[in-house]
Amino acid sequence: MSTDTLVVLGLAVAIAAFVQGTSGLGFALIVAPVAGILDPGLVPVFVLASMIPLNAYVAWRERASLDLRGAGWITAARLAATPAGLALLWLIPERSLGVFVGVATVLAAVVSLAAPAFTPGRAAYVGAGAVTGLTETATGVGGPPLALVYQHRSPAELRSTVAVCFLVGEVASLALLFGTGKAQPEELGWAAAALPAIAVGAWASRLVHRRVNADAMRRFVLGFALVSGVGLILGM
Repeated sequence: MSTDTLVVLGLAVAIAAFVQGTSGLGFALIVAPVAGILDPGLVPVFVLASMIPLNAYVAWRERASLDLRGAGWITAARLAATPAGLALLWLIPERSLGVFVGVATVLAAVVSLAAPAFTPGRAAYVGAGAVTGLTETATGVGGPPLALVYQHRSPAELRSTVAVCFLVGEVASLALLFGTGKAQPEELGWAAAALPAIAVGAWASRLVHRRVNADAMRRFVLGFALVSGVGLILGM
C-alpha cells in the first residue's frame, strides 16, 4: 500500500472516528466505501477491527445513558444473524465485493433518510439486530438499522447503546471470520496502524459531542455514504 493511500485511509479513519464519537454512527459508512475504493481486501476485517477501540471508548464515556433492554434484544438478534453474513462473504466473489459494499452503503443511507419516526419495540430491536448482523459481518456496514431505532431518542442514549451493540457484534464477527479462515491475523496490522487516527478522532469528539448538531452531522454522514457508495458501484 502506497504512502498516499495510507494518508487517505488515515484521514478517513480520523474523520470517521470523530463523526461516530460525536453522533453515534458513521464510522463504517465513511470508512468502508473509502477502504473498498483503495483496497477491497480491507473490507470487512479492517473496518470491524478498527471500530472495536472506538466503540469501547464511546460505550464507556456514555455508559450512564445505556438502554440495556434494547441492547440485549439487538445483540441477541445480531449474534444469531452473524453466520448469514459470513455466508454472504463465501458467496460473493472478491472482485465483486466493492460493488456489494457500495450497494449496501447506498441502500443503508437511503433507508436512513426515508424512514419515518416511530417508537421502537421488541420487533424493531430484533429486526435491527438481525439486519446489522448480516450486513456488518459481510461489509463492515451495520449502523443505519441501529440509528433508525434510536434516531428519536437522546443523542447520548443512541451513542452508548449503538456502541455497546457494535462492540459485542464486531468481536463476534471477527471471531467467526478468523475461525472459518475467511480472515487472516496479518489483516489486523492495518487496524493497529490506524489506532493513532482513531485516537485523534475520538479525542476531538470528546470536546464537542455535547454541542454539535446531531441532525446536521447525520445528514453529512448519509450524504457522504451515498456519494462513496455510488463511486464503489461505478468502479471509481
